[in-house]
Amino acid sequence: MSENPESKWFGEKPVEAEDKTGMVHGVFSNVADKYDIMNDLMSGGIHRLWKDRFIRMIRPRQGLRYLDVAGGTGDIAFRIRQKIGKKADITLCDLTENMLRVGRDRAINKGWINDFDWITGNAETLPFEDNSFDVYTIAFGLRNVTRIDNALKEAYRVLKPGGRFFCLEFSKVRNPLLSKGYDVYSSFVIPKIGKVVAGDRDSYQYLIESIRKHPGQRELQQRLQRAGFKNATFSNLSAGIACIHSGLKV
Repeated sequence: MSENPESKWFGEKPVEAEDKTGMVHGVFSNVADKYDIMNDLMSGGIHRLWKDRFIRMIRPRQGLRYLDVAGGTGDIAFRIRQKIGKKADITLCDLTENMLRVGRDRAINKGWINDFDWITGNAETLPFEDNSFDVYTIAFGLRNVTRIDNALKEAYRVLKPGGRFFCLEFSKVRNPLLSKGYDVYSSFVIPKIGKVVAGDRDSYQYLIESIRKHPGQRELQQRLQRAGFKNATFSNLSAGIACIHSGLKV
């Protein structure tokens, strides 16, 4: 299998790889202010349970450096901070300035003024030195990366030996009946919710299409292994609607 096949697609639309990153940036610039409420509406709040499970698998503790990529509005970083407390060392990196702005505002509202480092950057070319972090997390962001294999190699590069990779992402539903119902819901309901709540049907149409284009559980596991990760495993959530992938840098 060739590397980065998703680089040629923006949802169902064929594009040049050089153009895709800017198009994704545009989507998240548009939806940033409604991103969190849309997550609740689209998933019926289930995304919160998925993220809580994600954090339990990470088992945050003091003394480690955490990098949350595509973490703009802060959902994962905030959960890590709540588990560790004031001594948490957490960096958020996101492609989109508007998403980071929303996240910083949310942090301030919680009284967390200087608790995080907020960095604008691309998952494919992270602005960090080799062997810098103990834990790398990315939640519902990997499928929007233009070149996933490049991003996985970057994750491996910036992790310290013994560092752990965790990805929470939509995946392939394993139950055929549930898969059909989920497909109908995502195709017809979610873009309508996006139009009514966020005033942006097209962005949410793309987000649904990006889920369909994202590699399934086994394929992503293999791509993690090719990037160098050992003990690459996955755990399905809600019959595969979402999935947690993990790997170890040795």
